[in-house]
Amino acid sequence: MLKSGTITDCEEAYNIRVMKFSVSPVVRVAVEPKHANDLPKLVEGLKRLSKSDPMVQCSFEESGEHIVAGAGELHLEICLKDLQEEYCQGIEIITSDPVVSYRESVSDTSSEICLSKSPNKHNRLYMTAQPFPKGLAEAIDEGRIEGRQEVKARAKILSDEFEMDATDSRKIWCFGPDENSGTNFLIDVSKGVQYMNEIKDSVVAAFAWATKEGVLCDENCRGIRWNIHDVTLHADAIHRGGGQIIPTARRCLYAAMLTAKARFMEPVYLVEIQCPEGAMGGIYSTLNRRRGHVFSEEQKVGTPLYNVKAYLPVNASFGFTADLRSQTGGQAFPQCVFDHWQVIGADPLEVGSKANEIMMETRKRKGLKVEIPPLGEYLDKL
Repeated sequence: MLKSGTITDCEEAYNIRVMKFSVSPVVRVAVEPKHANDLPKLVEGLKRLSKSDPMVQCSFEESGEHIVAGAGELHLEICLKDLQEEYCQGIEIITSDPVVSYRESVSDTSSEICLSKSPNKHNRLYMTAQPFPKGLAEAIDEGRIEGRQEVKARAKILSDEFEMDATDSRKIWCFGPDENSGTNFLIDVSKGVQYMNEIKDSVVAAFAWATKEGVLCDENCRGIRWNIHDVTLHADAIHRGGGQIIPTARRCLYAAMLTAKARFMEPVYLVEIQCPEGAMGGIYSTLNRRRGHVFSEEQKVGTPLYNVKAYLPVNASFGFTADLRSQTGGQAFPQCVFDHWQVIGADPLEVGSKANEIMMETRKRKGLKVEIPPLGEYLDKL
């Protein structure tokens, strides 16, 4: 007999698992037909693929690429095989090399209050950025905190569990880039400013834009809280419309991010490996070469097998299974599941660092200017 509530608990667990993958499709490839006249079949096939698998995301980029994003290398391989053989009626498809999605974040509070002036010089916005408290982004991913919640209930969780100021917690304007479940906040911490509500829609639109395309290389932002400290607005409504406020707010958000030590976050797999004791050396050497680290090692009771758990950056996971099997004589069986986002400690604005290489490669791939984004482009002087 099933106890009451068991099925809903299972459904909820499944939904969270699916959500965890679907909000974080960490590996992407661009697909295109070999012959241009097969494009309609490819588009139709991508629609069918996205309906058939809840963990795959198909999208059309502004650069003209059709993107298939999945939970890992093997998952994508299977998706592309299904796409070609089942959903696209066997047309020939060209795929790019797999690319890992990163997130942009900050590691410190802004070193100054950032000012941006509108194109007509009549409006000024003052903002800062700071990182989320530990665990808050994960709580949003799990659905414990979201935009549809009652304001006081949400503020209570934020102040009790994450030690956010109770007044600030009630003045969250929106989440971003998804207005209800995005992992970034825009908070109004100003005191007694006129016309604030009249520019709210414009600032929120700029916030959605800025968090979807971050300042470093147009990747989504994660775990950043922006504070609006003050605004100086023109008394006449015609001089503070969306055309003046939206680009100004976006520049101010970017400036605040750059002054708060912008960083990249990379996705990390939780790897579970089952193997006999003799294969342990091969596992450690393979993981060490790929920036992975073991955090748990247990022997299964009554068997000669060990269960090893490790964290492995997704960027270093391509070809991991084949490499591990060759190092352990086929005795180790890995399973990779997306687990969390991890901050890359290096400064992306420092030439020659690992994070700088990631930024330059991504900017080049997306057709952006290859120079490092300068702070002076976004920050205005009084």
